[in-house]
Amino acid sequence: MFSWLSKQGGGRERAGGTDLVHTVTGGLRDLYLRKLLPLEEHYRFHEFHSPALEEADFENKPMVLLVGQYSTGKTTFIRYLLEQDFPGMRIGPEPTTDSFIAVMYGDTEGNVPGNALVVDPKKPFRKLSRFGNAFLNRFMCSQLPNQVLKSISIIDSPGILSGEKQRISRGYDFCQVLQWFAERVDRIILLFDAHKLDISDEFSEAIKSFRGQDDKIRVVLNKADQVDTQQLMRVYGALMWSLGKVIDTPEVLRVYIGSFWAHPLRNTENRRLFEAEAQDLFKDIQSLPQKAAVRKLNDLIKRARLAKVHAYIISYLKKEMPSVFGKENKKKELINKLPEIYIQLQREYHISAGDFPEVKKMQELLENCDFTKFHSLKPKLIETVDNMLANKIASLMNLIRQEESNMPTEMVHGGAFDGTMAGPFGHGYGEGAKEGADEDEWVVAKDKPAYDEIFYTLSPINGKISGISAKKEMVTSKLPNSVLGKIWKLADCDGDGMLDDEEFALAKHLIKIKLDGYELPGTLPSHLVPPSHRKPFQAAE
Repeated sequence: MFSWLSKQGGGRERAGGTDLVHTVTGGLRDLYLRKLLPLEEHYRFHEFHSPALEEADFENKPMVLLVGQYSTGKTTFIRYLLEQDFPGMRIGPEPTTDSFIAVMYGDTEGNVPGNALVVDPKKPFRKLSRFGNAFLNRFMCSQLPNQVLKSISIIDSPGILSGEKQRISRGYDFCQVLQWFAERVDRIILLFDAHKLDISDEFSEAIKSFRGQDDKIRVVLNKADQVDTQQLMRVYGALMWSLGKVIDTPEVLRVYIGSFWAHPLRNTENRRLFEAEAQDLFKDIQSLPQKAAVRKLNDLIKRARLAKVHAYIISYLKKEMPSVFGKENKKKELINKLPEIYIQLQREYHISAGDFPEVKKMQELLENCDFTKFHSLKPKLIETVDNMLANKIASLMNLIRQEESNMPTEMVHGGAFDGTMAGPFGHGYGEGAKEGADEDEWVVAKDKPAYDEIFYTLSPINGKISGISAKKEMVTSKLPNSVLGKIWKLADCDGDGMLDDEEFALAKHLIKIKLDGYELPGTLPSHLVPPSHRKPFQAAE
């Protein structure tokens, strides 16, 4: 079934996570070269949309692109994740990072300049050479031996300013470079400062260049410790309003709120919120290696769909061109009618409007083309790609899912990620159901006198109250019956359908945990088991 895959994978797909990635990427590379690349070359896809993919594009580690206006903390965010400085790092309140810096793993610390970087076949940056020396002089790779970088690479981008002057002085198409990276990275993180929510014209254009990559975008509201809770609510609302004007999607973007640097919080009233948000963001980044194969598969599917649409557009333009006279006038007419041509092709080939390239950009690119040199539609090339999407890709996706279920989860380790995993400073340590886990005394005991007073008003018989009596008290919490039912199951340690004073105190403690906003445990942790129930209960466990 996977004969097309075994050529590249060598039967290593069951050897573990790394071998699975090699197997999948090998299969993707083989599919691209044999099935999709011929279609791209025949219809000059690379001149209009994206350069041809190379070996390194399939083999590279997951990449994270950071984008934001100056002084929003992009470089500091990288420093925070790595927990060490990296070569070429500059931090300051003024615009300091004026280059694209690829922060990658290396056995020794050092910098590789852009011109040398784009001729290295092992790095996925060779196609950036088309942006010229103006860009390459402002592009570099910062290498260092860091545990985090063994799993992911991070791309730091220049701080974005407002105004036309900076856009002209760059000397290269900034948004085109961002789009190139966006098509190849696994995650795009937009950073905002709690005091700088305005989205400049260039930042707006930069965000629009991520069209089609919405699933990769995450937003970080940084430096949130510098405002109080009331101000933070207003800042968050203003940010969502600003983003809604430039990101044209029905879904609300996920915004992570926090202060991502290794300094004391200036305002600690939202500390718990910041910790929970940081934990969520870390989990999202940590999962990238595990999802890398699926991401590359997804990007190849998007590329294939665009290549098919491009072929239909180019072949239609070729078909409409006159053979002898009036070529130039017909070309202008077809370019002006491109929106109508899109609609016609959508109906004829049953293609979604979302698969078509942006009209204005396509019209600009077509201005410099000789339509008579375009190729007519070649159904066999389209059928090959359709077969790839319908059969080969589906088979590969099934393989990925099967193998992921049989291997340990691959995560990012090192740096700030290790500080959130275990120990007393791990997220949620000593809170909710985990409170009292490292104490000798039963954590419920401190509140048991107050619970006992309620218990004895419920007329216990032989030291126990019935389920009906317990229910009358428990429903006063206003928690749903589904939640109270789970609490009852956890608190009734001996399963006799009644509660003694310790079990009742435990039930009240679990209600308090839920009302405080924490989740209930799936099974009762050993430190919450009432003292009089511990031996028989733990023996049953």
